Amino acid sequence: MGMATEPGGADIILRAFNGYMQAFQQITRRAERGFQLQNWAALQEDSRERLGIYRKFVEHTKKELRAAGLQSATVDKLLWAGIKKAYAWKIAARPDRSLAETYFNSITRQVFDTVGVDPQIEFVRDDFAGLRKANPMEVCLVGEFSEGVIERWQAILAKLPFGDLVRSPAREARRIAGAVDRHLHSAGIENPPTRVEWVGNLFYRGKWAFLVGRLLAGPHLFPLVVSFAHTDDGIVADAVLLDENEVSILFSFTRSYFHVVTEHPNALVRFLKLVMPRKRLAELYIAIGHNKHGKTEFYRDLQAHLNFSGEKFEVAPGKPGMVMTVLTLPGFNIVLKIIRDRFEEPKIITREAVKEKYHLVFKHDRGGRLADAQEFEQLEFAKHHFPGELITHLEGTASRNISLTERSVVIHHAYIERKMIPLDIFVLQVEEQTAIDAVRGYGDAIKELAASNIFPGDMLIKNFGVTRHGRVVFYDYDELSLLTDLNFREPPQLPSVEDLLAGVKWFEIAENDVFPSEMRFFLGLAGKLLEEFERFHGDIFQVAFWRSMQERIRSGEIVQILPYPPELRLDGQRAH
Repeated sequence: MGMATEPGGADIILRAFNGYMQAFQQITRRAERGFQLQNWAALQEDSRERLGIYRKFVEHTKKELRAAGLQSATVDKLLWAGIKKAYAWKIAARPDRSLAETYFNSITRQVFDTVGVDPQIEFVRDDFAGLRKANPMEVCLVGEFSEGVIERWQAILAKLPFGDLVRSPAREARRIAGAVDRHLHSAGIENPPTRVEWVGNLFYRGKWAFLVGRLLAGPHLFPLVVSFAHTDDGIVADAVLLDENEVSILFSFTRSYFHVVTEHPNALVRFLKLVMPRKRLAELYIAIGHNKHGKTEFYRDLQAHLNFSGEKFEVAPGKPGMVMTVLTLPGFNIVLKIIRDRFEEPKIITREAVKEKYHLVFKHDRGGRLADAQEFEQLEFAKHHFPGELITHLEGTASRNISLTERSVVIHHAYIERKMIPLDIFVLQVEEQTAIDAVRGYGDAIKELAASNIFPGDMLIKNFGVTRHGRVVFYDYDELSLLTDLNFREPPQLPSVEDLLAGVKWFEIAENDVFPSEMRFFLGLAGKLLEEFERFHGDIFQVAFWRSMQERIRSGEIVQILPYPPELRLDGQRAH
């Protein structure tokens, strides 16, 4: 087959990107129906399926390019620079232009095995800047409260795709209005609500649907999330969130990605940025399922921070990992985890098995207790951001994963997670009651992980971190397992002296055996903190707790984890 022209190559990639977006939207649209039918298992399966389609489309695109003569050892960058130029003009006016650019970059990185960023054949932040600015109001509906607060909320409920399934629109409108009034009163605001702006399409995740927007009360502006649950009696407003921290936790890096249909992803993210100004664009793209572009935005943010601050990487505080070398920056809230060349005893896991554990977390419902770990390859940094002693450390611990040039450090493979304070450090830095609260949250995390079919494996408190909101989150995955793959059992009774003398084999431990009664010795807690942990979470040391959770999961029950504090729920309603 003859060599394709530059526009022809652009057409191949754009056609593939359109196919990807159509498949992404098709799966995303199913969430609305799944919520209405209470088909929670189907919603979970859709979430897993959607995570895998990007890679499938990239692989298919590579085959098409190879057939067209555009992926071979003889293809030069000058040809691809022309393809990039043609592609850029084709996508210039698209509302999803940034996602289309990232898709193009994914292809060229595969074709040329790009290290770092190559502006000749990749889109960078300044390409075609100003051609089109996303307008956040493109995705919004607007309502005034001039004709009555209850009436406005009823009108909003009527516009919902499941409006006819709302248990009692008038009652739910009053409950939402009451929650708003209570929040304004507690904030000392006398102005009544005057205007509401909300995303026209709902956000779906787990057993909940979320209306997301912002509320104006005179000069005051609040984020707004109304959470809907589908109960046996119909759909009800389950909670109203009006605090930026509460909404931020809902969109946290510890949560699975939302399903929200939109033809204007750039505008949607811009609006979410108005609602949660402290969140980076990268986090918001990831939160709505576009994690590939989120990674692009994140890498750009990281490089911009390094260029502006001149900061240097350092080894992250806390006990060194046996499997990962962990780096961080003083002024940037991430850690960079690099797989070690050799694992310290008693770790016997392989490098590929570690990657499989992290991929399991990527696909799994994180339930607010697992840190999202974004996988990166061929990261390139200026060498002056790495002190000499750190380079020596990396050469001694992770030489297989790094390359050095005169000017740069290339990290071939890494995971980037949000920076947290390791729990073992946190409890030593705070007052006793705060430490006790954190230990209670640690037990809550273990139980909520179990409810999502995850067993941490190594439950030492050093493997859990505390977020800026005070939530305890698990972040070390090399010994993580599915709960249903394990055998929880009691330690055997000691044999008689006669059996011991006779050489009777009395105790065998299988690879998947777990002894809950022994866990208290492997948490890293002592004294008052261990006492308080046992008081709140003593059932963790009982076989019955773990087996009961296994039975619930194996029976098909979706043990859903509440995505906000229980005290925010209205009238104690519960989702089933």
